[in-house]
This record gives sequence, structure tokens and C-alpha cells, in this order.
Amino acid sequence: MPNDPEFATLEPISEEDREDLLDDGLLREPRAFVFMECYRTSSFPFVLLDHSLQVVWANEAFLALFGKAATIVGSSVIKPFQPYLDEEKGGQLYRQVRSAENGYSWRGRVESRARDFPAIIANLMIAPLAMPNGSLPRGYIGVLDIITDQIHLLLHGTFQSLLEASRLKDDDTGQHVQRVGEYSKVISEALFLREGYEEIDRDFVDEIDFIAAMHDVGKIGTPDTILHKPGPLDEWEWAIMKEHTINGAFILSTYPNPMARQIALSHHECWDGSGYPFALAGTTIPLAARIVAIADVYDALRMPRTYKPAFTHERASSEIISQAGTHFDPALVSVFEQRHVAFREIFSRRWDPNDR
Repeated sequence: MPNDPEFATLEPISEEDREDLLDDGLLREPRAFVFMECYRTSSFPFVLLDHSLQVVWANEAFLALFGKAATIVGSSVIKPFQPYLDEEKGGQLYRQVRSAENGYSWRGRVESRARDFPAIIANLMIAPLAMPNGSLPRGYIGVLDIITDQIHLLLHGTFQSLLEASRLKDDDTGQHVQRVGEYSKVISEALFLREGYEEIDRDFVDEIDFIAAMHDVGKIGTPDTILHKPGPLDEWEWAIMKEHTINGAFILSTYPNPMARQIALSHHECWDGSGYPFALAGTTIPLAARIVAIADVYDALRMPRTYKPAFTHERASSEIISQAGTHFDPALVSVFEQRHVAFREIFSRRWDPNDR
């Protein structure tokens, strides 16, 4: 047993853990066992690292985030955070933990993303087990402070004001954008983990509801005389109306998820290239924008306008299906056909409870 006064107050570690540390020579650092016992059931994800930053041991919280010990132990602590920690960032990390000037320590933000799990955003701190005397540390500790929820709350709080501004500009538009977000999530959930749609990961599904609701924020800059004109728009008025896509992309350019800008800019593009603002066609239109295009048009058809009555669900659905391959991505229209009842239920809940 290591001769360390702190260790005497702790429960013994398992023989398996002890053998792992013996093999790595970390038994010469008694504090390794102290940290293992302190963090074994801690809510803070914790890892014990050897001199080359390979994971020697991980606590339950760390394994819950990144998988079984068999896939974590023996690999670099950088691995779960690639490609965010790329060659440049990873190299900087390695240099700092080998630098006496930096206290053989590193602290920075890391991100981990996987298709079937929500993104993890955290602050990672790596520090030596004990300060060496003229040599590099035999090992390090790594502790994660998860800040994912705080980041999302900050973002949503900031950009929620844009949705509120939309409601002030036009209350009808405010309800419309909320429904479009919900429709978009329905389609995304149907495509989650489907072959050919690898970009639809857990974060795509979780975030498109909120992001799609911001698709028309560019209309904040559209004059009320055009936005609320009771009759058809003149040619010059229509040109100004189309600018809401570019304005929206500019407003959302600071949103960390590029999907926000893509949706605002391209949700009026058409599969056959007849849309605006850039006449994109086919899969050159971002997938998120192609999804929102269906959601946006369906809801517009269901709503009454000065130039048309409200369509029934059946008539609106028929219109969407008839434009597969022209206005809309035909594969996404097939998904709409499978999930159209969910669209009707969303509209009924947020518009007319009797429309069932």
C-alpha cells in the first residue's frame, strides 16, 4: 500500500485497477489512488492519464458519456473530442502539458459529437498528478465540466428575441413559424439514422425545431406595406420580399449551427432550380432547407390569405405530393406522405382544434 496519509482513509481499489496502474508505473504516484477513489462516483467525468496522455482509468461519469472502458482505456484522451481537437489544437495541448512554464497543465473548451448522441460541450482541465522535480510528470488527471446546457440556454435566450420580434411584426407569422419548426422535426425524426441521411444526427433532430422557427426572421426588415399588402405584389415589391432570405441568412450568420443560415437562405429554393434567391437545384440545396420548404408551404396552404381560402389538410397534402420533383425533394415528399397525419395534428393543435 502506498505510504500516503490520505490514502489510509479510503476504501481499497479493485485488484484490476491496481494491476493497470502497476503496469503503467503510476503506482509510484500514491495520489493516483486517491484521485480514483475521490472521483469514482463523482458526477464530474474524470480520467487518469499516463505520461503520454493515454487513458489509464475512467470513472463512471466519463464512461457514461463516451462508452465502455474497453473502448476508452488505452486510447488518447484527445480521441473522444476529435475532430474538434484537430492536429493543431491537439499539438498545442500536448506541448502545454509538457511545459514547466504552463505548470504541466492545460485548460480549454472541447466538443464531442456522434450521430446517435447529443453533442457534448465541456471545459477540459488536465493537470499533473504531482509537480515533478526536473522531469516530466509520470501521469495526469483530466476533469470535464459539462457546459452543453448552459450554451444552449444562452443561444436560445439570445435568438428567442428574434422570434418575439417576428410575432410583433405579424402575429400570424409568429404562429406560422412555430408550426414550421414542429413539422420540420417530424420529418427529421423520420430520417434519423436512415441510410443516406448521415448528416441527420441527434443534434440535427433536437435543434431543427427551434432553428426552423427562425426561417423567416429576415422579414423583420421587410416593409409593412409589402408584408401586409392585401393584394398581389408588384414586380418590384416581390423583389424586395425575396430579399428576406438573404437578410435572414445575415442575421443568423452568428448562430453556431450552420443549419440556421442554410435554412434562412435556401428555404425558398426549388428542387428543379426555379426557386430563389440563387436558383439552386437538387441536392445543392441544403437538406435542412429542403425539409423546411415542405413544412413552410404546407402551413402556408393551410392558412387563409386575402387571395385564397384556407386549404383542408387533404387538399394541402395533395398539393405537396403533386410538386414532388419540381418544387420539393421527391424523397422528402415520400416521408411527408408517411407522416402527414402528424402535420394535421400539429396544425389542429396550434390553429383550429375542430380540424381533425
